[in-house]
Amino acid sequence: MTPLKLEDFAYRLPPELIAQTPASRRDQSRLLVVHRATGALDHRRFAELPACLRAGDLLVVNNTRVIPARLFGHKPTGGRVELLLLEELTPAVWEALLQAGSRRPRSGAVLTLADGQATATLLAAGENGRVTVRLASALPITDLLDRFGQPPLPPYIRRAEGRGPKAAGASPQPSSPITHQSSLHAASPNTADSDRERYQTVYACHPGAVAAPTAGLHFTPELLATLAARGVRRAAVTLHVGLGTFRPIVAALIAEHRMEAERYVLPPETAALLAQTQSAGGRIVAVGSTSVRALETVAAEHAGRVVPAAGRSRLFIYPPYAFRVVDALLTNFHLPKSTLLLMVCAFAGRDLIWRAYAEAIRERYRFYSYGDAMLIL
Repeated sequence: MTPLKLEDFAYRLPPELIAQTPASRRDQSRLLVVHRATGALDHRRFAELPACLRAGDLLVVNNTRVIPARLFGHKPTGGRVELLLLEELTPAVWEALLQAGSRRPRSGAVLTLADGQATATLLAAGENGRVTVRLASALPITDLLDRFGQPPLPPYIRRAEGRGPKAAGASPQPSSPITHQSSLHAASPNTADSDRERYQTVYACHPGAVAAPTAGLHFTPELLATLAARGVRRAAVTLHVGLGTFRPIVAALIAEHRMEAERYVLPPETAALLAQTQSAGGRIVAVGSTSVRALETVAAEHAGRVVPAAGRSRLFIYPPYAFRVVDALLTNFHLPKSTLLLMVCAFAGRDLIWRAYAEAIRERYRFYSYGDAMLIL
């Protein structure tokens, strides 16, 4: 079998189709329905999702909650810095990404953050801006982030200049898949307030993600109630979205890419609903690639069975892949040459996905995190 090459998953997207803001109402995003069996493509609104599903189906959502993990401040020399918190390793000690201009602080340096309300002592520095820091503040970390942190929006979502320098002249079309090691710019206060609400699913409840599971952004409480009334049940997994989902692929050959680990939990009540649905002949409809990864990770580690489990997923899904759990996938439109696009191609086939993406571009769908959605049945 010929090895898959990264260039085989590149496509061109007009920059104006990159969504900069969400739809005025969550469920008014457009929905492209892709039928794997026939290759048919249907154009709908997300509010019409109940008509696309049937009683006995089970929606599996990712209920992680995005933390406002971007903190701004300065080095001892006065130069500006941005710290993106990734994960608390031990109390007050965090793994993070640091942007500090041309000269990176050395171990032991103390950064001043959040208008002087916090400090971060650099304990260790790794590759690609990754650092370990010890945070100190009179405020609890949740209060600190609520007051001074900003949502970790992807770099292709452009915002007015705030406390950091804007990437002037940069094209909104990224040359590589999303990385949070992007420009040191912040949203304006009003936009930041809006992003805090809209860059979060309505069912988010477990803080820990540094990016939203964006397929879930389209749901409203009313739409979820309509689905439930029609017999479509809902279960939740938690996968804290981090670098594993969004680290760019740099290897020329797909098989050489290695995923970063991301924490997940599949609770007992979800395992029970999955078993009931499968035994009754219902479909498992994964909401987003992160839900897919949680479900398929558990199945891969337990001989095809979905059982209560918790751990770290390093599963990299790319063609060909034998899905053990997921029957249908609700997802957004993804960046070229990304792990997310590879997963979708594994699920529906590259040729069909390429035709669907070409159709979406012709029909002027909105792409990426704040963009429109695709349902693959």
